[in-house]
Amino acid sequence: MELAQAKNLTQAPEGYFKGRSALDWLAAILLTGGGLFAFNRYAHFMDGYEQAILIAAIPTFIALAWAWAGLRNLLAGAAVLALAGISLYNADLARAEQAFFLKYFLSSQTAIGWMCFLFFLSTAAYWLGLLARSDFAEKTGMALSWAAVLMGTTGMLVRWYESYLIGTDIGHIPISNLYEVFVLFCLITALLYLHYERRYNTRKLGAFVLIVISAAVAFTLWYSFSRGAHEIQPLVPALQSYWMKIHVPANFIGYGAFSLAAMIGVAWLLAERGILASRLPALTMMEDVMYKAIAIGFAFFTVATILGALWAAEAWGTYWQWDPKETWALIVWLNYAAWLHLRLTKGLRGAVLAWWAVIGLLVTTFAFLGVNMFLSGLHSYGAL
Repeated sequence: MELAQAKNLTQAPEGYFKGRSALDWLAAILLTGGGLFAFNRYAHFMDGYEQAILIAAIPTFIALAWAWAGLRNLLAGAAVLALAGISLYNADLARAEQAFFLKYFLSSQTAIGWMCFLFFLSTAAYWLGLLARSDFAEKTGMALSWAAVLMGTTGMLVRWYESYLIGTDIGHIPISNLYEVFVLFCLITALLYLHYERRYNTRKLGAFVLIVISAAVAFTLWYSFSRGAHEIQPLVPALQSYWMKIHVPANFIGYGAFSLAAMIGVAWLLAERGILASRLPALTMMEDVMYKAIAIGFAFFTVATILGALWAAEAWGTYWQWDPKETWALIVWLNYAAWLHLRLTKGLRGAVLAWWAVIGLLVTTFAFLGVNMFLSGLHSYGAL
């Protein structure tokens, strides 16, 4: 048996590469070429950490593209649209109002606007599919979600370029303020849901998960129109760090996964009481999705918290200062650590964990938004 296992281990990498399709290899070539082109052209703007992140991103995205054809197609589509938008600018930011495709489709603001509209449509389609038992409506909801993610990703990539058109000292990755991170939250949460939709071969939960995404979209639109948050601003000194580029995405994978779990918890509680029970997946399936989402979210949130401590040590000279943001991040971490502990070691199941997941979203929302609104501290640059 040991010899057979050793043989399988030695053959696994070979089989992994041999099983790739032509599209997989094309994706690998394009991602490698794009990454090396970006390194060759922009490495002199980057420090060593940023260069390492760019190089590490190449095999990471290749592995993701090989594991999930939908993500591969998304990356290809977003690259094509973003490059088209960038080329239309011709190094002149004023063309955002002059070139037809930039003005109505491909500038960052309009692409993100399309994302918002498509997520609202997707929510409606998923609910129609759930209530009317329409497979076509559910498939439409899925397609609209993919289209929304495509436009949002395009918008974020073009926004990155636009920031450098304003000035090389202004340019930065677009994950620095509430407007940008809410767009990031929508994209991550939708991708996590689409992964589980594919993994469990069901579209019945889209109606619930898209609610939290639509709520984030509504906030993004309000924040944009009322505060002009869509305007690109220079980074405050505290954010001018390579740590931001890895801390923030890791944090929002956690937030997105916790939000997804909470909405599945809502669906579980309704089904358990006989509401929409015949239309929703089995309770055990929903419990499994909740568990896996929280486990992934907890892992990334843990990494983000550690990265945040390292960033704090570099910026402020200490790893932890019991700043309100840090304190509430610890509360969120302890909340989901306890959730996982009770499920894994005590075998807890059912309504308690579903309610806990729902309430956990409220705790997480306060940690992210409530602290910014009602408390002050070292993270005041994130205030509303």
